[in-house]
Amino acid sequence: MDNFETILTHHDADILRIIVVALKAHGFHPNEGGSSGLPGLTTPNGAGISVPIFEAEDAKLLAETLLAEMAN
Repeated sequence: MDNFETILTHHDADILRIIVVALKAHGFHPNEGGSSGLPGLTTPNGAGISVPIFEAEDAKLLAETLLAEMAN
């Protein structure tokens, strides 16, 4: 998992699933190896989405923007 970076963690797995679908639709490649059924890691603060390091900057921007839009 050294080639992946966690770009977003959140406690609501449903929100993360929606963001993963949006990331894929925009051409990003979230890690599919998570034990929670989500890409990335599961932590006490929620699950995380990780993408290849070379995509991380752009994917994080999109993921955070989507999360902010979903909160409104």
